[in-house]
Amino acid sequence: MAVINFSIATEAEKSPDFRRVLWTGEHSQLVIMTIPPGGEIGEEVHDDVDQILTFVSGTGKAVVSGTEKNVAQGDLVVVPAGKKHNFLNTGPNPLILYTVYGPPEHADGAVHKTKEEADAMEEAGKDEPPTE
Repeated sequence: MAVINFSIATEAEKSPDFRRVLWTGEHSQLVIMTIPPGGEIGEEVHDDVDQILTFVSGTGKAVVSGTEKNVAQGDLVVVPAGKKHNFLNTGPNPLILYTVYGPPEHADGAVHKTKEEADAMEEAGKDEPPTE
């Protein structure tokens, strides 16, 4: 297997899309996200998926299990499976991050230009992770 290598901050900062799946493996998935000023991921729970988010640029607020924490470049937040969470952009610039899901949460290669598009794809069942 070839080495998979990303300059992750560069990849994340050059993507204007709300969500872009960069890589999907059998047990994990790498996704980059850009949340516009005033935007948010939206409150959600992943019952069987752990999530680790690393913030590349911008400022925001992490809300995990009712606890709030300000986040900025270089911060990392862990969301264990089953925990309600949301991430909000509180600054004037895009909040850019990358996240690792374990196991995968989204369709391999998925690109969602906006949160509305991402929500519509999920509701239509068109953003399902690969099955074994």
